[in-house]
Amino acid sequence: MIVFFWIFAALVAGAALLAITRRNAVAAALWAAVAFVGIAGEFVLMHAYFVAVVEVLVYAGAIMVLFLFVIMLLNLREEDIKAVEGPRLHIVGIIFAVLFLAALVWTCKEAGLYSAPLGTPSPAGETRHVAAPLFAHYVLPFEIASFLLLSAIVGAVLITKRRLR
Repeated sequence: MIVFFWIFAALVAGAALLAITRRNAVAAALWAAVAFVGIAGEFVLMHAYFVAVVEVLVYAGAIMVLFLFVIMLLNLREEDIKAVEGPRLHIVGIIFAVLFLAALVWTCKEAGLYSAPLGTPSPAGETRHVAAPLFAHYVLPFEIASFLLLSAIVGAVLITKRRLR
């Protein structure tokens, strides 16, 4: 079990590194999808099957399709990309990456995730533990979020149609 954990961890870390170092935006998005699938594998190892399926469907599926549509709609030219690059941008990116990793390690330590046994069933990943509060207590916020997502999709389509004319 530990061997698979490290295999998926290496896959996720490598794919994430490749996603942020690619110059081609489509290749970066596809490497991010590989990282999402690796994260789903980690959830399977924790016996959180529902969360793993949601990870694949929502992130590796829907979100990556959305990213690819945005990349295609933007239609960035090579000179537009070069205008954004610079040594200061790389330094700021490295500083934010180090701060993010430090915050992530501190949060995991404070939450006790380093002492959690690997491979024990997680009730948080079961469907009934996710669906019961969602449809009992959070129906209104869930429906409001779905309405906001629908209106954002309609707005994006309208903006795109105006731009194409």
